[in-house]
Amino acid sequence: MIGYATLGTNDLARAADFYDKIAEALGGKRAFANDRGIGWSAGRGPSLMVMKPFDGQAASVGNGTMIALAAESREKVDQVHALALSLGGKDEGSVGARSERFYAGYFRDLDGNKLVVFCTK
Repeated sequence: MIGYATLGTNDLARAADFYDKIAEALGGKRAFANDRGIGWSAGRGPSLMVMKPFDGQAASVGNGTMIALAAESREKVDQVHALALSLGGKDEGSVGARSERFYAGYFRDLDGNKLVVFCTK
């Protein structure tokens, strides 16, 4: 049902570098790019877009808004969470089991958008 999710950025070049590395770690690559935004896809399911706001106003984070990035293993969750932090992201919840089948790590990107990388194994 979901085709893509979009996060706002105030610095497209900085966001591009951050998400190029996150996407690659999750098996994705750039699928779209123009002067306002970039999109990444793993070739299946929804895409992730980072865009400068259409209205020309500053991008801001939504309270309660979060994008979930699926990973194939707990090891991949650990790797991507650590990668996000090494690229300047902020920890919003260290990696670990949240339930018997849900393993996740939460972080904020360079613009303050909240994401979670998770697996259900």
